[in-house]
Amino acid sequence: MVAPSAWASHILVNSKSEAIQIKDKVTKLKDFQKMARKKSTCPSSQKGGDLGWFRKGMMVREFDEAVWQLPLASTSNPIKTQFGYHLIWVHERDTE
Repeated sequence: MVAPSAWASHILVNSKSEAIQIKDKVTKLKDFQKMARKKSTCPSSQKGGDLGWFRKGMMVREFDEAVWQLPLASTSNPIKTQFGYHLIWVHERDTE
């Protein structure tokens, strides 16, 4: 059996307060992508934060858990990992 997969984007910043400020400005995907390009410290920022498709279990635990619990097409609350604070946008999930 193949692990479920998801397509998500994220914005990675160093502080929770910065993540909250960004979340307050994001209401739609275009806003999310614009903020990712401007603010994210991850190399994915060049693609508007797009991480593409990945399988369950490929990301760090906190990030992975959030991806599977979030409603689609909305911005997560800040998720803390060893890399910093992530805002996550889940485009699609494939649980087949």
